[in-house]
Amino acid sequence: MDDHKIIELYWERKETAIEETSKKYGRLCACIAQNILLNYEDSEECVNDTYFAVWNTIPDRRPNIFSAFISRITRNLALKKFEYLSAAKRNPIAVASFEELGDCVSGTDSVESEAECRHIENIIDKFLWQQCEEKRNVFIRRYWYFDSIEDICHSTGFSQSKIKSMLYEMRRKLRAHLENEGIEV
Repeated sequence: MDDHKIIELYWERKETAIEETSKKYGRLCACIAQNILLNYEDSEECVNDTYFAVWNTIPDRRPNIFSAFISRITRNLALKKFEYLSAAKRNPIAVASFEELGDCVSGTDSVESEAECRHIENIIDKFLWQQCEEKRNVFIRRYWYFDSIEDICHSTGFSQSKIKSMLYEMRRKLRAHLENEGIEV
């Protein structure tokens, strides 16, 4: 079923919307949650929470790209759960991803408002769209979906050194791009 029909089911408040969403995007949501949480039960709970959040969100607004919409909800819920669960333990892949990006995008107090956050998001988005598709996809898989270097190598056919080099170069360019835009890094 295409995304427009699924969204219509949500607007009509039909429970089959959740079933169709699960059929089409269940594996994607589970992969995102699993990459962050590293626990099947927590990931499954996060995916179910995603369906509930989508059910409650769609009547108020109609998403343009449903896959991105549901991925973002899953990712945000998984990160909240990760933060809650990580008082004593850490997900080494997610922590490594955050540490790698820490050199070019930090969580300092200099970003004081939601408008500034949106501005930075737009700058990063424009930067990514200026990159070739191959590099952009590797970057997004690592830092949005928290895929491991090994998983990225497996799906792209590139060596670990090539992926690491590509990510290093992208982080370096992103840092320079942010600084050129007047963002303090």
